[in-house]
Amino acid sequence: MAEILQYKRIDGIFHRMNALTKIILLGFIIVLAVISTNPLFLGGVVVFLFCLSVAGRFARELLAQIPMIMFLSAGLLLLTILTMQSGDVIGYLIPTGIPVIGGHIPITEGALNFALILSLRFFVMLFAFQVLIVSTQPRALVNALQKLRLPVDYTLMLLIAIRFIPSLQLEGKRIQEAQLARAYNPGTGVLGKVRSLTPIMIPLVSNALGKANVLGLTIDLRGLRTMKRTPDLNDKFIYADYAAFIFVGLCVAALVYSLLSGSPV
Repeated sequence: MAEILQYKRIDGIFHRMNALTKIILLGFIIVLAVISTNPLFLGGVVVFLFCLSVAGRFARELLAQIPMIMFLSAGLLLLTILTMQSGDVIGYLIPTGIPVIGGHIPITEGALNFALILSLRFFVMLFAFQVLIVSTQPRALVNALQKLRLPVDYTLMLLIAIRFIPSLQLEGKRIQEAQLARAYNPGTGVLGKVRSLTPIMIPLVSNALGKANVLGLTIDLRGLRTMKRTPDLNDKFIYADYAAFIFVGLCVAALVYSLLSGSPV
């Protein structure tokens, strides 16, 4: 199982960049993905993010998340086919050769195009968030969010998610291995997969609720809500940060020109 929301200690250019720069750069990329309806442009953004991961030497971490994103995209495609029927009909979800029920649930060009756009947006958002988390220490991320004047409660929620979601993922894997060591056999196929979730989710949720109370007491005892920290002397900008700011500035200028000229993004 590929780890998600996990910082990787790698000596790459992206790891040496300032956390504030990465937040601004990736936030701008996500905004572009949200306002764009051009599949080719969104595909180019996905390729750009992957190139960033290659330059930062953590492309393997992004590739490990592709099966999960493809699963989400398949569900999104099915949902749009069932709920959206605009454009020319190019086929049917239930083939016409099947007696009685054949020829139902049309697949339209509008549904496929909309599903493609949403799927590419998922790719962009998850890739961008993964790039930020993989290359940024939680401490540096909190300091950057503090500079952006993000409320303390939201900063703490993000920090807890970044810190404990990988721990819960690892704990779920250990529970699954413990069940297998006890010769638990839920069966094969889809029903077997569903049955195997029950003995994992119940102890996992129980342990998470038990840790929640301890976590709340720890936050109060350590005074994390005050968000007062010793200044980080290494929190400096490098040449890559200035290059990122120039890139964002050029993209903003191009976006404004495109909007004023009436060209679609």
